[in-house]
Amino acid sequence: MDLLIEFGWLVFGLALLFFGAEWLVKGSSDLALKMGISPLVVGLTVVAFGTSSPELLASLEANMSQPPQGGLALGNVIGSNICNIGLVLGLTALLRPLVVHKQVVRRDMPILLVSSILFIVFLRDGVIARWEGAIFTAGVITYTAVSLFLSKREGKASEELSEEDVKEALEGGAKKVFLSLGLIVVGLLVLIKGADFLVNSGVNIAQTLGVPEAIIGLTMIAFGTSVPELATSVAAVRKGEVDIITGNAIGSCVFNLLAVVGIVALVSPIVSNGVSSVDLSMMIGITLAVMILGIWGSVISRWQGGLLLIGYIGYSSYLALQTVS
Repeated sequence: MDLLIEFGWLVFGLALLFFGAEWLVKGSSDLALKMGISPLVVGLTVVAFGTSSPELLASLEANMSQPPQGGLALGNVIGSNICNIGLVLGLTALLRPLVVHKQVVRRDMPILLVSSILFIVFLRDGVIARWEGAIFTAGVITYTAVSLFLSKREGKASEELSEEDVKEALEGGAKKVFLSLGLIVVGLLVLIKGADFLVNSGVNIAQTLGVPEAIIGLTMIAFGTSVPELATSVAAVRKGEVDIITGNAIGSCVFNLLAVVGIVALVSPIVSNGVSSVDLSMMIGITLAVMILGIWGSVISRWQGGLLLIGYIGYSSYLALQTVS
């Protein structure tokens, strides 16, 4: 009965994360569009940070718990990146081929690859120290500032938007700004509570079932905190606005590594418990795969999306077998 209650709290935590991220993304996107930032850059920065906020809060909560759940915190980041590329990009490409902008291929994908390699280098001693977290945090601040600056300078906001989207984002004046700020504040508060419920119930379930914390982080928590990215991408496909999907997914992966790992490690060093070379190899491998697909052509086709999805399912099956054994 206790286990069933914990699952109920976990589902409730996921629901809070989903709605909190939706409100945060909506408010942040509207504000960004009012500032004249292009939808692609909004996807790479504002939306990516908003949809990565569940990972940040869940990993913070895990690493600050007593005792610290470092394996869960890192497993959440690694698993979320694998999920963002394998599940989110794979599934949405199956629904509708995805456009890969040159900016994403030339700048954002290489940044993601370098960040992933640096993350693995930092993990060689089994700990992400504060100074390493500081490097990542400085990196995400620089990445965001440069992306927003280049977008403003290029002035491509309105040409990438439909007339209806521009009208909706800009109308309302000060009232619209306050509404957007309100959505951001409420979204953050809901996310904080959702992360609390999610991590506490996830840890309790893991302890009850004897499942290693890293496995919980790589699977259940990672999938749960990636729900906002998945929901945002499916909604974009439904509306025919597929341009920001790759930007959102790749940007979220960059933020997961630089912002989540960076900020969490700055607060308290992260000890790697149970994260294996297989998990890290999968993260690097699927990052390289989507980068090759982006270089190969300007579109991720349905069959390529299917391959990414198969890779994610195969990895998840491997983790399930590890849990059983």
